[in-house]
Amino acid sequence: MKKIFLILLFFIVFFCSSTVFAQTEVVNTPPKQEILEAVVSKVIEEKQIEVMQKKQLFQKLELEITKGTLMGQKIIIKNGNIPLASQQKYQLDDKVMISISEGLDGKKSYYISDYIRRDSLLVLFLIFVVLTVAVAKTRGLTSLIGMGISFLVIFFIILPQISSGADPVSAAILGSLIIIPVSFFLSHGLNKKTFVAIGGTLIALLITGILSNIFVEAAHLTGFASEEAGFLQIAKQGAIDMKGLLLAGIIIGVLGVLDDITISQSAIVFQLKEANNRLNADDLYKRAMSVGQDHISSMVNTLILVYTGAGLPLLLLFINNPRPFLEIINYEIIADEIIRTLVGSIGLVLSVPITTFIATFVASNKKWLRV
Repeated sequence: MKKIFLILLFFIVFFCSSTVFAQTEVVNTPPKQEILEAVVSKVIEEKQIEVMQKKQLFQKLELEITKGTLMGQKIIIKNGNIPLASQQKYQLDDKVMISISEGLDGKKSYYISDYIRRDSLLVLFLIFVVLTVAVAKTRGLTSLIGMGISFLVIFFIILPQISSGADPVSAAILGSLIIIPVSFFLSHGLNKKTFVAIGGTLIALLITGILSNIFVEAAHLTGFASEEAGFLQIAKQGAIDMKGLLLAGIIIGVLGVLDDITISQSAIVFQLKEANNRLNADDLYKRAMSVGQDHISSMVNTLILVYTGAGLPLLLLFINNPRPFLEIINYEIIADEIIRTLVGSIGLVLSVPITTFIATFVASNKKWLRV
């Protein structure tokens, strides 16, 4: 079985590599506008000025270019001379990104487009990796490898296929069929517990996909609830099915949580059977479901808090809205999130009895093939 898994893993990696190579050969990407990187070497001037009848901080900064065609040169940039929704106050040694715009007369102007955040992101990622390996040991390391493969599948298979005009749902399903076995086996090992969890995950994912399709159609969602969707449609000139993209997002989103639910229920069943081999199938299922019910109740609360936290700015826009509540939830941008949350939650709830049933059947069947 391990040899089979290694062969499967080899073909998956080979498939990912060939897909990336093929896309590199076919797709002609337009030249990108150069973005320079710089560090604030000197704050020349800092004062309060009036812009659009409002007091605003004005800064005159000297920046040293650290990356790009002007590397090593110093430029002067004014910050705060135009009104912005969120003005930043830059300080000495701040690392920033510089965009270049060229006027009709050919004169170039420079402005700070954003901070450079790579260092902070890298430190946080290293903390995560070290803690994961330190606490979970070898299993933690293999789970990190699984996470890396999932990342590659998403960014080098699913997203490029969708971007090239392929059906988003088909691309999401294809990616899921690669992610599920690879990540599960790497994270939890080659055993009956993992095989059962994979089976429960696939069934729950299928149910989630069917429900998503039914209720997205029933609610007449278009997939254009966000500004990003509108920009994407313009950039791709209508080549992407936005409704399909919405469905694909629901499928991929619920996949990550299903791992935790299904593997936990599968492990509970086999642990109960190992602790008391005399338990029959009915008792085993009931005891495991008793734990699963607690899992479901905590999971539902967690999902609500997670989605609320993610949509907090949106919710604040509606908290003082004079419109009635029933009208507010009818807006597509709100209905989109409600359907996403409820359909995903239904799939997660159903994964508990489904996985528990499969695990009970396997654990109670003495003739079952040992993995």
